[in-house]
Amino acid sequence: MSEQRTVSTAPTAPVRTDGDVLTIRDLVVEFPTPAGPVRAVDGVSLRVGHGERVGIVGESGSGKSVLSRTALGLTRPREARISGEVLIDGRPVLSLPERGRRAIWGRVAAMVFQDPLSSLHPITPIGEQVAEAVRRVPGVGRREAARRAVELLDLVGIPRAAERAGSRAHELSGGMRQRVMIAIAMAGRPKLLFADEPTTALDVTVQARILELFDELCREFSIGLVMVSHDLGVIGRHTDRVAVMYAGRVVETGAVRDVFARPAMRYTRALMDAIPRWGGDRQVLPRPIGGLPPNLLDPPPGCRFAPRCAAALDECAADAPALADLPGDDGHRFACWNPEDHAEPGREAAK
Repeated sequence: MSEQRTVSTAPTAPVRTDGDVLTIRDLVVEFPTPAGPVRAVDGVSLRVGHGERVGIVGESGSGKSVLSRTALGLTRPREARISGEVLIDGRPVLSLPERGRRAIWGRVAAMVFQDPLSSLHPITPIGEQVAEAVRRVPGVGRREAARRAVELLDLVGIPRAAERAGSRAHELSGGMRQRVMIAIAMAGRPKLLFADEPTTALDVTVQARILELFDELCREFSIGLVMVSHDLGVIGRHTDRVAVMYAGRVVETGAVRDVFARPAMRYTRALMDAIPRWGGDRQVLPRPIGGLPPNLLDPPPGCRFAPRCAAALDECAADAPALADLPGDDGHRFACWNPEDHAEPGREAAK
């Protein structure tokens, strides 16, 4: 029997209220190319509280991964023109020198990448790789690092952790390799985790276990989580807030339960309609989004989704709408001139 996919909302996790662990303000990331500049991230603002789980969704090429990697300081200034502000636990990431960024990586913020097999060393035993990450913590010696490595492998659910510490990456299943990557990310006891499509290559059962592990880590250690995914079902069940990106911009954001229950931006609705689901006693077939995302070498001047939107107005092609508040939903914002029926157009033009 085929899996019945639905978009459901996640229970609210306990969240600390003493400020945000991640603050992004008006972030712009522009890559120079022989054909001209490509603005992969265009004026994005985002915040993540301690213990809060925030999802970033959108089609391929929408800027999700560039946003998360730049926020962590992995996009080098010599590779791109970057402006705006990124604060991780109060540290200004973009203005830090290389040494300052390295002090953040692992100890304050860490990332779990999509493909663990390409991220893990093929020869070095996994226990040694975790121990190497542990040793970046000041004052931790080799023996203590080895002991903590086994504890971390056990924490993330590796069975017989002490024995498995001697295994190499190719000897583990995909789910176990991803757990090793999470153990490495947790080695420095970070306050913030970025997870870039962390379960894409895993089967449904293993995917669920990995996502539950992220939930447990956020609850137990009050870790902020930024999860990049194309899967709205994953975001619906395992995050508290969501930011929908299209062509480098955030076009809708808010609590998951609000955005998925009352999407205001036409693109968000189109993403949801592209998911197969059950409606009552019958299956509702997906409706693919027509057309293609814009070429960011020459994006349209107005709403970037307008060329693909059946409800577009003349105004949509002329001016880009700014994010506007949706009445009745605290923190629910959208950018659309002709939104779903329950929303009012945002009349403040984008800068």
